[in-house]
Amino acid sequence: MTSIVKPEVKTLAYTKLADPREFDGMMERDMEATDAESLLEFAGRSCYQSFHKPNPATRSCKDYLANIIKQAHGSVLEHATASFYITGVSRSFTHELVRHRHLSFSQLSQRFVDESDTGFVVPPALRELDAVFSPIRFYETMTTKETLQWLAEGCTLNYSWFVEALEDEGLTRKQAREAARAVLPNMVETRIVVSGNLRAWREYLLRRLDPSADAEIREVSVLILEELMKVAPAVFQDVEDWYNSLGGK
Repeated sequence: MTSIVKPEVKTLAYTKLADPREFDGMMERDMEATDAESLLEFAGRSCYQSFHKPNPATRSCKDYLANIIKQAHGSVLEHATASFYITGVSRSFTHELVRHRHLSFSQLSQRFVDESDTGFVVPPALRELDAVFSPIRFYETMTTKETLQWLAEGCTLNYSWFVEALEDEGLTRKQAREAARAVLPNMVETRIVVSGNLRAWREYLLRRLDPSADAEIREVSVLILEELMKVAPAVFQDVEDWYNSLGGK
């Protein structure tokens, strides 16, 4: 039976200082700052050689980065990065995601990976929908989730049959899967590694957490924000406050 999957975001990597002692004699490090935040502060202060922190209002790393963001000095935020492994998402989601060209992507290949037992994603709008359908004439009615599962299983069964039939015709396994994927719907699960600098992640979140964004990408973006708040909370605190001001939904 085709399984229903849910989105997960796992942090794979993020900026760490090679040796915090490299700051010794140049800039006193704010011990409350993460490595990523310290690097950004150093990069920003290097522009003006203000390592001695002459302005009390921006002495802390958090306040300094808040001012960087306020002044729209976005290039400073490009020095730190974060990478995530996103699973339990649909092809519809990744079609939206890859439009953000300042991020980098490595996605599951349907040409090489067998999709006969793939999971599928229920769109957020349909998860709680209390409705029944009759998918084909004279067939018993089904709930929304049952209907989607029935459709998904039909697609994967047709995919498996098509792959086998194409291989019998002499196509290689890769060629058969490449062609047979044409019958798979957008709701099949895909998996993707995404990396980006913190400026790119801010720009992504400010667009995809907006209420007008696609429901699934907005849901996944909340999970990404939660992870980024661990990497560099000073860089994303205003994004989190803005999202919460919308009611967090």
